[in-house]
Amino acid sequence: MLELRPTCEHCNVALPPNSSDARICSFECTFCAHCVEHVLGNVCPNCGGGFVPRPIRPARNWKGENYLGKYPAGMTVRHRPVDAAAHATFAAQIKPIPPHQR
Repeated sequence: MLELRPTCEHCNVALPPNSSDARICSFECTFCAHCVEHVLGNVCPNCGGGFVPRPIRPARNWKGENYLGKYPAGMTVRHRPVDAAAHATFAAQIKPIPPHQR
């Protein structure tokens, strides 16, 4: 079950459960689309993976109690701004490799 983290780990902008701006890696590190594109270069600073849009959990109970009311979004903020210089060094090695091959 995705945690649906509430903010971007870098800039701390709000990413509510219905945000189409949220991006996650396979470990659910969560960043906004702007940071993924302009700061991180689609390289997760925590694992080196790529990012995809975070799915939106239905707000309404359409079927089987699988909705936001039963499984609410996470409340724990993980604000860990990325050191741009350190990330540039780290990402330079793996950015040329497509995310699905990292």
